[in-house]
Amino acid sequence: MPRSTDVPAHFRQDRLRQLRAFCLTAEAGSISRAAERLAVTQPSVSVQIQALERELGITLLERRGPRIRLTPDGEALHAEAHQLVEAIDGLASRFSEGNRPLDSGRLDIGAGESSTLYLLPPILEPFMAEYPHVEVRLHHLSVGELMEALRQDRVDFAVGAILDMPDELRYRAIYAYGLSLITPPDHPLARRDVITMRDLAGQDYITPPREMTTWRLIDLVFQQHAVRYRVRLEVGSWEAVKRYVGLGFGIAIVSNVCLTEATSDVAVRPLPAVFPKRTYGAMSRRGRFLSPQARRFLEMMRPDFFDAEDLPTGLRG
Repeated sequence: MPRSTDVPAHFRQDRLRQLRAFCLTAEAGSISRAAERLAVTQPSVSVQIQALERELGITLLERRGPRIRLTPDGEALHAEAHQLVEAIDGLASRFSEGNRPLDSGRLDIGAGESSTLYLLPPILEPFMAEYPHVEVRLHHLSVGELMEALRQDRVDFAVGAILDMPDELRYRAIYAYGLSLITPPDHPLARRDVITMRDLAGQDYITPPREMTTWRLIDLVFQQHAVRYRVRLEVGSWEAVKRYVGLGFGIAIVSNVCLTEATSDVAVRPLPAVFPKRTYGAMSRRGRFLSPQARRFLEMMRPDFFDAEDLPTGLRG
């Protein structure tokens, strides 16, 4: 078995750097992405991990081309090490932010359209009233832009719904909304008390952009039940979808998050139970220290937000 004396002294003296390289590689799923996060070269990350493996006498990673997978020993080490690395990396921010009054500073929130229009206003109003000197910046971003903003720390956290959560991000659900069918008031389905999958087939639909999470979910349900449908019109937001349905261009399936106010322009009907609820929650980069302003806002969204923080093990970090 390799001995610690086989490892150069400067590697033995910098265990934190080794553990940081290992944890980021495990969470990112590749050495190249970890190198980007650390702003170093891929060989530098590889050397740090190999030194750690030699010193501990274990194999941490299975390398399969550009992707990696943790061994059982790697899983066990990551479960113990990732919180330590996050805590040490957050020391400077924790003390600088901790000494700053809560009623000051800046809060950057990333959000998609649904969160910006429907979820955040009821929280922003009391937060800004209680902390009038905190500068709040809302960044209206697409799903891809949200992920990039989180990775680059351009926002403190983001609020939204997402189907595929990258390993380097944390997610905590806060809200859950079902889906409903909306039609013009004079549409034949507007008079149905029960809507079936057969009723939904062959209809003309108004849809938001295909990259939106909820529409991807709807399309998946249609595919699973072999429901054929036609996209009559694609428009940029749920508000636009509702508007064009009301004008008679077609029907739509929308998240109930956008049906918070009654309207006479459209008829709302319940969908079959095969359509699942969607959760909306808060996302942040693993290892990012949340400022007192960010923590307070999240607690106002969900009082028990930090009571049972999601701390997955294994590759999810």
